[in-house]
Amino acid sequence: MKSRFDFRPKLLAVLENYSKEKFMADLMAGIIVGIVALPLAIAFGIASGVSPEKGLVTAIIGGFIVSFLGGSSVQIGGPTGAFIVIVYGIIQNFGIEGLAIATVIAGILLVLMGVLKLGTVIKFIPYPIVVGFTSGIALTIFTTQMKDLFGLSIEKVPADFISKWIVYFEHFGSFNIWPFLIGVISILIIVFTPRFSKKIPGSLVAIVVVTIIVYAMKNFAGITGIETIGDRFTINASLPAPEKITFSMETINRLLPSAFTIAILGAIESLLSATVADGVTGDKHNSNTELIAQGAANIVVPIFGGIPVTGAIARTMTNINNGGRSPIAGIVHAIVLLLILLFLGPLTKHIPMACLAGVLIIVSYNMSEWRTFRSLMKNPKSDVAVLLTTFFLTVIFDLTIAIEIGMLIAMLLFMRRVAETTKVSVTKEVVDLSDEGEILHDDSVLVLPTGVEVYEIDGPFFFGIANKFDESMKVIGDKPKVRIIRMRKVPFMDSTGLHNLESLFRLSQKEHIHIILSGVNQQVHGVLTKSGFADKIGDDNICSNINEAIQKANEFVNHK
Repeated sequence: MKSRFDFRPKLLAVLENYSKEKFMADLMAGIIVGIVALPLAIAFGIASGVSPEKGLVTAIIGGFIVSFLGGSSVQIGGPTGAFIVIVYGIIQNFGIEGLAIATVIAGILLVLMGVLKLGTVIKFIPYPIVVGFTSGIALTIFTTQMKDLFGLSIEKVPADFISKWIVYFEHFGSFNIWPFLIGVISILIIVFTPRFSKKIPGSLVAIVVVTIIVYAMKNFAGITGIETIGDRFTINASLPAPEKITFSMETINRLLPSAFTIAILGAIESLLSATVADGVTGDKHNSNTELIAQGAANIVVPIFGGIPVTGAIARTMTNINNGGRSPIAGIVHAIVLLLILLFLGPLTKHIPMACLAGVLIIVSYNMSEWRTFRSLMKNPKSDVAVLLTTFFLTVIFDLTIAIEIGMLIAMLLFMRRVAETTKVSVTKEVVDLSDEGEILHDDSVLVLPTGVEVYEIDGPFFFGIANKFDESMKVIGDKPKVRIIRMRKVPFMDSTGLHNLESLFRLSQKEHIHIILSGVNQQVHGVLTKSGFADKIGDDNICSNINEAIQKANEFVNHK
């Protein structure tokens, strides 16, 4: 049975029928995923503006919590490329402490989403928005790597997209051939490794091979000018001690938009990853439990200096492809990364920055979804508008603005489409019943008594069609004695629709016009009852079908 908050970690269900064979499969998968996650965690950490071990800490602690508490059997949590842009921007504007506060707030928001059972709602975010900001993030990540790829001598790279490229062109005279060659070699190794080995990730092969080459070049060939991680960062090969995070209403208000972006982005990416995994494994994840786990990870990780956590699609698929079928594999992956940090951490200082730039360029290419982007450009203009708006806002401004405005545009376009499909028609003589299922006799046409008009609302009765309904009420002609509002095709009504109906009722009372409602469904009837409108109009004037409503109208006309 589900708990009150729909929270039941997959780990509990898995352990009920766990076996040695399943453990061995999860163990091997976890080891491989841990190795795959190593270069990505380091690269994402550095690209986000923090030290490399912070990326590893995020993958270790965040990955463990996501697997331990999560609602997916195979989800692998950790830092992802999608967060690079937003994290880098927060650090630039608010510092490391600001990032920690924003991440904790985002974690709380994710937990609330899960507790309020909003897991399924997140999946309804329009696809053009997801593709737009994913492609925008990919281009931004690509842009951030130009300094290290070309070995440019730039003291501080600007945060925004356009300024970055201006600075790159201004400093292109400092181009260094050696980092460029290292970056290109790294890219080629990553691209061609799958032709020789499906198990060993190309990014790991590139880092090991290129690091050895650069070490030899520096120490035996006397070649300098190739910057490594150790030249830029001091590696702390241990888990950091927890640090206190100080909150105030001022910082919360300033960071809430960024926290909201982290939460929405984390929810979308983790649930998308879990859904893709379900399609491969045949399992079914619990989206609300997954959101609570993602939230818990993002609350805990910043205490140890980490960056935002979410489900990682590439690492999750690696887990599945290597036989992982339970959260144990994700826990093993976190332990493997911890052992690497503790015992091999100092060796990471020899990794060339240009090599990591090559890794992230491949990541950005895979994220770009350029084929999907191109196909969406053939869709209706409204979808194209949402796609391009989200894309350009992500690239030129930032992800927070892109998500907020993209979702706003998508909602407005959706409401316009719903309003366009909602029709209000007026009938004064006969009602055709041939296309419906409420005929109670042999006649397919009902003749309306003199002085009776039928107004039919076909679609949701919400604020989007308020004007349309008002315009239909202003039909020129003699005033009727009875107005039948036919609502059989109204699935729901909001407060504006209710206000509209109440205004019509008051106006009709002044003009001595009787109002009868027809075909009101249970949900709409509940709204009318709760608001008190059902008492005003009288329950006997809320009819179940048009036949009953016309009979009621006939009685009123004859007795008047």
